[in-house]
Amino acid sequence: MPKTFQRNGQFWLLALQVATVNFFTGGFGPSQALLREDQGTSLGIAGLHGTAMGVAAIIAGGFNSKLVHRFGRSNTTWIGLSVFSLGIVFFVFSPPVQLTLLATLIAGFGISVVINNVNTAGSHAFAERSHTAVAQINAVAIAGFVTGNFIIGTTANIVREQWRLGLLITIPFILALFIKGRKFEPDSHIPDESGPQRGKLSKGFWFSFAGFFVSISAEFATSFWSASLISDRTDASAAISTLAVIAFGSGVGTGRWYAGRLLKRFHADEQLKMALCLQFVAFGLFWSSHILVLCLITLFMVGLGISVQFPLFTLRMVAFSEGRPDLAIGKSSIAAGIAIASSPLLLGILGDKFGISRAYIMVPVLIALCFTMVALSPSKHLGANNI
Repeated sequence: MPKTFQRNGQFWLLALQVATVNFFTGGFGPSQALLREDQGTSLGIAGLHGTAMGVAAIIAGGFNSKLVHRFGRSNTTWIGLSVFSLGIVFFVFSPPVQLTLLATLIAGFGISVVINNVNTAGSHAFAERSHTAVAQINAVAIAGFVTGNFIIGTTANIVREQWRLGLLITIPFILALFIKGRKFEPDSHIPDESGPQRGKLSKGFWFSFAGFFVSISAEFATSFWSASLISDRTDASAAISTLAVIAFGSGVGTGRWYAGRLLKRFHADEQLKMALCLQFVAFGLFWSSHILVLCLITLFMVGLGISVQFPLFTLRMVAFSEGRPDLAIGKSSIAAGIAIASSPLLLGILGDKFGISRAYIMVPVLIALCFTMVALSPSKHLGANNI
């Protein structure tokens, strides 16, 4: 098995496609404090935006194998980007909370369709080094997250009332990708005569599914409300605390780019366990800090711990799917959707009742549960790091 792979035109197209939708996640998710100020809502009501994204992911997961069968992964990704663009425009120009919830649902469907098919396409195109390729595609994608966070945070500091306008940058970028990137896609799609992928999945898959669900729950609880915790603990303004969450995205991106090479002698299961231990310790330090600089450092470390979990859990589910990657990725989107829908909302409700600091105690509980799921579903029999 080769130790590296060629980052060709297809690699960069896939990476930039998912980076584009991550721009919205980075600009919108951590900016819940800004949205709450604009709309005058409680933590629980603001958390419904996460619920909308989660419901969208569930819908996208349910339709994934059917869309891929009909249109192919490449065309399905462009469909997702088109729906995403519609949702972005709606979100920017729709002030009331009822309409931003609907806009988030539309954009969230597009986001999930893109993420689902980019990861499957990357795993297939770079099969011999799928572990490294998928992780690095998602590392580039984090650049979109950090950029979105930076632009929205900067816009909020300069022109407070117009912070949403920065999200519109994604529209011309998608058009440029479509014009310049189509030449790097595989040949035209021919639907499989046997129909969409379907069938019963193994016990190992469902344990990995559960671990993925818990991992995404912890990740989104952190990314959605860490700005509010920083603001609560350090008295930083909403705009400054939102900008500070760049530290989290930087940790995720750094981990995804380098972890595959630094930890390649360890099996994927061991990598996940090490990452979860780092996340647990770093989160404890972040939660207990009242100093802005220390919050940034520990949040970066939390990001490092989270970084490898998404790509590794994704590849584990594909490996457990017995040759049905589109079905597995569709199911993973449902897991992510339930997590995104429930975790930020639950944390927001707990935050309204007990305060955001006490509510955040749920995150280390989720990390410990995720570790248990990995231990209960070993994947060494499926191969080494190439899973």
